[in-house]
Amino acid sequence: MTSPRTLRLDVDKLTTTLYVLGRKLTVNLTRCAPLQSKFFSVKCTPNVQCQVFSQVQAGKSLSSPQPLGRDTVLLISMGAASLQPNDSKLSVRFYGDKSEILGNALLHLTAVEISLDVDADRDGIVEKNNPNKASWKWGPNGHGAILLVNCDSESSYYKKVDSESEEITKVADLKDMSKMILRTSGPPVLPEGYKLSLHISQTDAERVRVFRARSTKQAEASLKSIFLGLFQKEYPLVLNTKQLANEVPYQGGKSDLVFYVEGLHFPDKDFDGLLTINLSLLEPFAEGFPETPIFTDKVMFRVAPWIMTPNTLKPLEVFVCSTSDNHEFLKGIKQLVQKSGLKLKICHEYMNRGDRWMQDELEFGYIDSPHHAFPVVLDSPRNGDLDNFPYDVLLGPDFGYVTRYASRIEVSSLDSFGNLEVSPPVTVNGKNYPFGRIIIGVAFPTTEDGRNMTKVVQDFLWAQKVQEPIALYSDWLVVGHVDEFMSFVPAPDRKGFRLLLASPDAAYKVFRTLQNKGHGDAKMFPGTEEEVSVDMILSDKEFQTENGYVQSCIDWNRDLLKKELGLEDEDIIDLPVLFKVISEKNRAVAFYPDMVNMIVLGKNLGIPKPFGPQVNGKCALETETCSLLEPLGLNCSFIDDFTSYHKLLGEVHCGSNVRRKPFEFKWWNLEL
Repeated sequence: MTSPRTLRLDVDKLTTTLYVLGRKLTVNLTRCAPLQSKFFSVKCTPNVQCQVFSQVQAGKSLSSPQPLGRDTVLLISMGAASLQPNDSKLSVRFYGDKSEILGNALLHLTAVEISLDVDADRDGIVEKNNPNKASWKWGPNGHGAILLVNCDSESSYYKKVDSESEEITKVADLKDMSKMILRTSGPPVLPEGYKLSLHISQTDAERVRVFRARSTKQAEASLKSIFLGLFQKEYPLVLNTKQLANEVPYQGGKSDLVFYVEGLHFPDKDFDGLLTINLSLLEPFAEGFPETPIFTDKVMFRVAPWIMTPNTLKPLEVFVCSTSDNHEFLKGIKQLVQKSGLKLKICHEYMNRGDRWMQDELEFGYIDSPHHAFPVVLDSPRNGDLDNFPYDVLLGPDFGYVTRYASRIEVSSLDSFGNLEVSPPVTVNGKNYPFGRIIIGVAFPTTEDGRNMTKVVQDFLWAQKVQEPIALYSDWLVVGHVDEFMSFVPAPDRKGFRLLLASPDAAYKVFRTLQNKGHGDAKMFPGTEEEVSVDMILSDKEFQTENGYVQSCIDWNRDLLKKELGLEDEDIIDLPVLFKVISEKNRAVAFYPDMVNMIVLGKNLGIPKPFGPQVNGKCALETETCSLLEPLGLNCSFIDDFTSYHKLLGEVHCGSNVRRKPFEFKWWNLEL
């Protein structure tokens, strides 16, 4: 309930004021009474209601003289909006101890109804005066309005993110903003000197911008100005960093004034996503003095988080690069995409400039609100030759763009987005993660001079809140990406997915089985200069030591993932992958194409072709992988990426990217 507003009356002087419906006025009669006053009486017009509270009486009729106590307070309220300014009256008469009149205090009142409204119940409609409009609460029974960052581009000519412009040039841009309505009811005009002012804090002004739709009267005036060859903006800017407060028109009668609120920044380390907008009714005091607020209404928004999409969501589009040497890779990708009934978007050489690592440059996600949603690409700070692709090609109408900038000194290989993944939805120790959990790779805590994902990106990911990140140890790899040793695939049972982990142990088991069955002379990479037999691999003790170290690194991550995702061993599949150490710091790369580094398109998997030992005309590693994945209803297609990706320390997943359908679950219903 709103607190009463204090009003002062003066004897033998007329006081005028605006009364806002729903809020009481309090007048301390003892303070304004003439000296020697012992009694008082009150008269008012029908639209005014009065009550008196003092130490000696309460709620009595006020038309006849009443005793004036030591602290007698008059409570004034009104039942309906005024039809004209100052159309309601109230008078207080003060008496001495012999009933002589000592003075009169006169009050003229104008009643107005004022409500600044937003979609606080999150149903897509701006309801009137929701009691929870000035606060935020998570969950299905929560409340609070939602604001999108206006990070797409409606421009047809010079492309730039819409929030970079302080003008609305296309009506289509309005759907990216949240509607806010000022509802008023009252006389045709306010009494002289009274104003309505919209205002925000200096801090919030850096993160939000407010535009106003023209009123009906202004629209009519604008038509006249157009005929005069003049231009008037359809949606004038009201609030920004240079304009923290601005007078807004009072339209008279019963009317709605529509505003459009534009989000400028995603939640981040120094921004929890909450924004407040205030509307104040200002009262004139005296010439030369500023107006003072006598009523303030406020609303709160939360900026929608950026949300990643896991492999278990429906794929919509596949993105790859075309280079001079990846014909076989493209051929396999095209067949897989066609089989899956999806769109394939190819980034040609004039745009990629030889940079084939589509996964490393960007990550697809989306933002959502009750009134609108659209995909948003997060651009990596790696800034390779693909750097222009997310902005120049993907950014557009209803396709947003966001990035985080870091200095070249700070950026490492771990800032490429092969090192940014997200799990399917999980429940861990009773806590629900309906959007899954973001997974990144960092240096081991005790590693000196280890590489880490740059802080600005980590801060951004943590600040989104809805996909609480997990940091794995990936610095043991030369490239250092989590997608080199893990992935997720859909499954019909258990948690609805399986975690795939690269496993040297599983690979050695395959090779020892082959050797025991008399296939020790079967060759890896047959017909190439890298050709090597099963016997040679198993006899290389140093190689076994290297893979033992790699397995220990993966096991450390395995245990962490089991804990943080609530997994059991039955939820994990170990794929046979061997690694080799090629760095002075004992960092490793995949020895043969890393089958974990796959693209997942529903039930169709595009897996790096491992070129494993041939037994009866079949690759033993492909056979083993199929035996592990096909029982889940998955279809395995093996794609040749050996020369064009594997030898360059990447695989199928590194060279591709997938935009997926957003979650059905709404983020604001999450219990936090």
